[in-house]
Amino acid sequence: MTDTKSAHAEEPLSSSKRRLEAPAAVILTPAAEERIAELMAKAPEGTIGVKLSTPRRGCSGLAYSVDYVSEEVPFDEKIVTPGGTFYIDGASVLYLVGSTMDWVVDDFAAGFVFTNPNAKGACGCGESFMV
Repeated sequence: MTDTKSAHAEEPLSSSKRRLEAPAAVILTPAAEERIAELMAKAPEGTIGVKLSTPRRGCSGLAYSVDYVSEEVPFDEKIVTPGGTFYIDGASVLYLVGSTMDWVVDDFAAGFVFTNPNAKGACGCGESFMV
């Protein structure tokens, strides 16, 4: 009787090898990462990161909101950047998949700017969007 086991029998994969690393829901530009680092450098004590969410607000229904966060929430997406941890609200991920977040400074204003392929429209002032 011959042994049917190969000399190179497959070993069970560890959980980290079984689960492929999914791309982040939101791509951060270098300028956005730098701004997150600046925010974290002056963050209130107990802050663990910066969080992006899309609360219902504005003419078109949803708005972008970036705030400090002091505790992890189980379904939030976590992106570790060189300057600090960036979270995406779990309830907002579907509205944001494939988006790019940038930090833009011009002559009159500075702020995060979002390029969101899921947005089907925006209000005239640009403060809110719809999907």
